[in-house]
Amino acid sequence: MHENCRQKPAFRRQRRSRGYLGAGEAVDQMFLYVASQTAECSPWYILDGKLDRLVKAFGTYQARRNAAIVNTGSATSLPLSDNSIDYVFTDPPFGENIYYSDLNFLVEAWHGVKTDARPEAIVDRVREKGIPEYQHLMVRSFEEYFRVLKPGRWMTVVFSNSRAAVWNSIQVGLQQAGFVVAEVTALDKKQGSFQQLVSPNAVKQDLIISAYKPNGGLEQRLTERGAAPESAWDFVQTHLSQLSVSKSKSGILEFVLERDPRRIYDRMVAWFVRHDVPVPLSTEEFLEGLRNRFPERDGMVFLPEQVPEYERKRALASQPPQMEMFVADERSAIDWLTDFLRKRPSTYQEVHPEFTTQLGAGWKKHETRPELSALLEDNFLRYDGSPDVPSQIHSYLSSNFPDLRNLEKTDPRLKAKAKDRWFVPDPNKAQDLEKKREKALLKEFEEYRNTPGRKLKEFRLEVLRAGFKAAWANKDYQTIVSIANKVPEDALQEDEKLLFWYDSALTRTGG
Repeated sequence: MHENCRQKPAFRRQRRSRGYLGAGEAVDQMFLYVASQTAECSPWYILDGKLDRLVKAFGTYQARRNAAIVNTGSATSLPLSDNSIDYVFTDPPFGENIYYSDLNFLVEAWHGVKTDARPEAIVDRVREKGIPEYQHLMVRSFEEYFRVLKPGRWMTVVFSNSRAAVWNSIQVGLQQAGFVVAEVTALDKKQGSFQQLVSPNAVKQDLIISAYKPNGGLEQRLTERGAAPESAWDFVQTHLSQLSVSKSKSGILEFVLERDPRRIYDRMVAWFVRHDVPVPLSTEEFLEGLRNRFPERDGMVFLPEQVPEYERKRALASQPPQMEMFVADERSAIDWLTDFLRKRPSTYQEVHPEFTTQLGAGWKKHETRPELSALLEDNFLRYDGSPDVPSQIHSYLSSNFPDLRNLEKTDPRLKAKAKDRWFVPDPNKAQDLEKKREKALLKEFEEYRNTPGRKLKEFRLEVLRAGFKAAWANKDYQTIVSIANKVPEDALQEDEKLLFWYDSALTRTGG
């Protein structure tokens, strides 16, 4: 170790209330944090080499383009002209991970200066800054990034926080500013921060969010066409061209989540809402149109010209990519059942034990747990044994039961085995079921609207999502705001869809 290197502690001020103090009183406590690097060198030892490298680097940029600029200020007000930047990389504060202004306390006291912490984008209970205040500042920053970035160019956001509310505030903020998220990947920095190394609750890897600013042509065509189905397919065509064709880790092909049909639908909805244009297609209309217009491989949607590249990668993989499903609310429960029944049409007695094991501790706190019978009745079809055996059930039974192979769909033995099995409806019947289900959801939403009192202790997220979507289509923004105020704040902040509808409605009402 160099003689100028020594362990250097870092201080942070934290205000905590003590039980033995009077109401409203607080104390300032000083905590000593030891850096994860135990051999931090003196400034002179480091700067001897670093200053030379900085001068050389900036001198190179100066000689080449005369465009090396260092600026300090607020990300909510950038001294740059519109559409002037090729690429944005940002590593902003995330929630309450680090109190940056507090870390400067001793240094600022030494120099006789003080940071104005009021515009700092953090969550801080002492300064009465919550998730909404944090999100507001992040949206303003993202809007500035969007303004200065050239159309069709990209922004990278580094994210590191384990709280769902903080993650959702970032995602919603990006969409409100106009960005479209194209990919989320893990970043292994090899050397973790002190908090990552010692805290059991800290995430061990950062996430990289890749988002793009749509090109001007897409927005111009949306202005000309308005709320037309062609506008939706125009967005999908553009969006698919921006996504990774394949992803692999340690030689294993991974599922590209952004190519999931429902995720594409969510991005399309956010795009239309961001431009204050009614969404032209229902969920089932969109999913059916997607199947008819774009090829699908392993549950992912591609442009026709992207398929050969994916199939080359797929041929080299030992197994197809698998999408991980976590059942945490009614929507994810329906998705799990769809995947299960498509592979294995089953009776209620066969589905029940498999489904019950999925309803673990990850279920959302305020979300009502649905009955399996109700989910099956509202979203799927049951073969009653009278007509010919549906193709989906016939294929499953003939492949998995040797004694039923090569039997016609009218064979009594096949019918007997197929009776009372639930299966995924074809697209035409799925649309009818979706309309029936949506009608029931909106009826329940009216009950929420008429419920007296301030808070809904338990509710169905699917009811709120359907109701918010319908209210938005009717430009009834006040209903969205008033119902959202009945929802516990943590439930609202931890659901990306609800948070997006609420924040968008709040903007329209001047909140």
